[in-house]
Amino acid sequence: MSLPAEFHAIAERVNNWGRWGADDEIGTLNLITDDVVRRAAASVLSGRRVPLALPLRQGGVQTGMIPGRIDPLHTMVQINQEVFGPGTVACSDDAVTMGLQAGTHWDALAHVSHSGRLYNGRPADSITAHGGAGFGGIDKAGPIVSRGVLLDVARALGTERLDGGHAVTPEDLDAAEELSGTRVGPGDIVLVRTGQVRLCLAGEKEAYAFPSPGLSVRTPEWFHARDVAAVANDTLTFEIFPPEIEGLWLPVHALHLVEMGMPQGQNWNLEELSTVCGELGRHTFLLSAMPEPFTGGTGTPVAPVAIL
Repeated sequence: MSLPAEFHAIAERVNNWGRWGADDEIGTLNLITDDVVRRAAASVLSGRRVPLALPLRQGGVQTGMIPGRIDPLHTMVQINQEVFGPGTVACSDDAVTMGLQAGTHWDALAHVSHSGRLYNGRPADSITAHGGAGFGGIDKAGPIVSRGVLLDVARALGTERLDGGHAVTPEDLDAAEELSGTRVGPGDIVLVRTGQVRLCLAGEKEAYAFPSPGLSVRTPEWFHARDVAAVANDTLTFEIFPPEIEGLWLPVHALHLVEMGMPQGQNWNLEELSTVCGELGRHTFLLSAMPEPFTGGTGTPVAPVAIL
């Protein structure tokens, strides 16, 4: 199925190509300025830290739906080995093989393409088997630290977990923003809670994967209007899955990553954060979500922390 006219109309309205120059590779991360970070630091009142990553382990969230995206295979390569001779200090080392998007992760701008193009109009064939992403790789992202805003859509709609067929709409985001008591602004990183990760935490990973609530194709314009720097949520696919428009797979990925140049994250555990924000009565915090700088990577594991 070719991309429909509706998709192209939205793409035209949210397109950021050339906004930060023809050579730009970080897109909306340009919106995280020094002033934005200073504002984010000022949101730290108690120093309470909430981890947002799922454990990296064999038997993680992957179901085999995406070939090659494997859960971590953890191997010990030496155990208590006296590397420098008998009686010396002994070392234990290990190695991991995994998909870079297997667990809690960021998608790089090069993660998806459409119509033969990546963000900023670069050709999709700039991604190669041996070099990876020659443009827009995760190594170009730099430090991702900004003000985080939890939009707790599930709680705003009076539930702990949205139904699998729920497409999160701009109206849902408005309701969660009202609940948060703040206004999402330029350079913010928005975390959208659906509650879907509760299934993963309960060991129901097939149900976690499908069907899944997620962002509607109507929401990129909401984020574009607010000049959001990045968005992450607590689902495997980020957007509603199966798609709301039959046959149109991953349109929100394409609109965010290709058209807007906005990184997105999946498999973030927002349950404890939801509880803490409810207890404290505020939904803003300093968010540290540093990408591992894999050269040419189209994504990276991340261990984000919200600091309140």
